[in-house]
Amino acid sequence: MAQTSSQVLQIIDKFNSAFNRHDIEAVMSLMTDDCVFENTFPAPDGKRSEGQSAVRVVFVEFFNSSPQAVFEFEDIFGCDDRATVRWLYRWEGASGEGHVRGVDVFRIRDGKISEKLSYVKG
Repeated sequence: MAQTSSQVLQIIDKFNSAFNRHDIEAVMSLMTDDCVFENTFPAPDGKRSEGQSAVRVVFVEFFNSSPQAVFEFEDIFGCDDRATVRWLYRWEGASGEGHVRGVDVFRIRDGKISEKLSYVKG
């Protein structure tokens, strides 16, 4: 069943909130069993992970390596089964602080995220 743009944005909002809480159970409950995540690294194209187990591993590793990680969502829009989120990610660590801007392109199927493709500037 197709979702409305409003429903798609609600799913993405729930996902983004869970991701910023580092709530892996909530994050994964919003993704399909055959979900796909394309990471921003390694350059140039990033690593592609397929399926709940593989995607969970990537997210858990990120949460563990970046316990303070929070994304600021600058712009979100949805159309049909797609959504795009423009974000800003800031960090502080032993080597200093910094930030990067990026975009996530989502596909929604049956009320869950089936794809999360991430891109960064620079």
